[in-house]
Amino acid sequence: MYFVYSLLLTLVFLVLLPRFLFDAFRHGKYVAGFRERLGSLSGIESKGRPVVWIHCVSVGESQAARPLIRGLRQRFPEHVLAVSTTTLTGQNLARELFKSDAAKVFYFPFDWRWTVRRALKAINPSAVLIMETELWPGFLRECSSKDIPVAIVNGRISHQSFRRYKWISGFVARVLDCLSAGIMQTEADAERIRSLGLAATKVFVSGNLKFEAGTMPSSNSLAGELQQRFNITNEAPLILAASTHAPEERVTLAAFQRLRTASSQKIRLLIAPRHPERFAEIASLLDGSGLTWTRRSNSSTPIDKTCDAILLDTIGELPAIYSLAAIVFVGGSIANNGGHNILEPAAVGAAIVTGAHTHNFDEIVSVFAKNQAIIQLPVLSDRQADGALGHVFRELLTDKQRRLELGQRAKNLVELNEGATERTLDLLDSLLVNNRR
Repeated sequence: MYFVYSLLLTLVFLVLLPRFLFDAFRHGKYVAGFRERLGSLSGIESKGRPVVWIHCVSVGESQAARPLIRGLRQRFPEHVLAVSTTTLTGQNLARELFKSDAAKVFYFPFDWRWTVRRALKAINPSAVLIMETELWPGFLRECSSKDIPVAIVNGRISHQSFRRYKWISGFVARVLDCLSAGIMQTEADAERIRSLGLAATKVFVSGNLKFEAGTMPSSNSLAGELQQRFNITNEAPLILAASTHAPEERVTLAAFQRLRTASSQKIRLLIAPRHPERFAEIASLLDGSGLTWTRRSNSSTPIDKTCDAILLDTIGELPAIYSLAAIVFVGGSIANNGGHNILEPAAVGAAIVTGAHTHNFDEIVSVFAKNQAIIQLPVLSDRQADGALGHVFRELLTDKQRRLELGQRAKNLVELNEGATERTLDLLDSLLVNNRR
């Protein structure tokens, strides 16, 4: 079965190669670190100390890893940390977040045996921690063959992922057998991974690290700089559209324009697209909107303080914006992309709105909805969505008390769910202490 998997991986790579090359030349994607993806890595000067390899897929996992990596540094100071990512945006953020904590930040290798072996030889980890549930069969098999313990940390398996895994349950069970532990976010996640074949003795529940990643302070100086540059005040409330996908920018802009027409109050909008390669596309939308607008990446000009809209075309600065926003729409949820992390805006007491498609965060959103700590729209067409979103924005801006209570309930939920980092570190203790290479 592993041979079939490797063959399929190679075929998919060859089929997608023209697209990879197109994206590489147009956006710079996939070119960065291509040698690292082939397993060509410089070694780590560990001076005989054990190395812990932490894998974060992209931006969300890198943000969630912040409290874990801080905790590892404090509890296991004799260990050296190495962090890998899959995406370019994740790599850029990880290099910034962990520049003082990790001895090396690099790209995860393609999942062929020879590339994985080269990477493992270079990093020589005593243990591997995989954030959430990134199951690379070739990588896990090689780690198992070399007696390198691998633990899933902050693991989650959405209902949709679970259904897909069940189609190949026999193979998934063999892959999971290579794991030393599955430290899952919720009991529902734990039950799913047990059902897929991970031994019950290896499955644990820690809570969600993202609750604590959200409470970690982002740069106060950055928030202050942005507030001053763009003159963000309570007199002109800021609506933040965070981690948006198409067509959510168009929907948000239409909702915002409806709101401006119906309101005498000055209101401002900041759009933070999920993917950097779409910055130019959103800039074109703003050009055609009739709004005055500016880019974060531009040099400061007087229009920054009065413009209607701001395009956040930078990486890693979104967390600093949450505390400045009166309302946060979390994207990937009107578009059917499964939603994005609501915990960071919740941690600062923002009033949060999402669309209906939040299956990537079902348990968290359900808890927030049950506690009236979020507003979630029903399933809507694009045409219906801008009216519904504009209506919610108007209600929250008109009823300040409701908006503040919504944000306070969200903040309280985050604080009630703290402790996941300590529980995770306790569970990792024997794995890290007893495995030194």
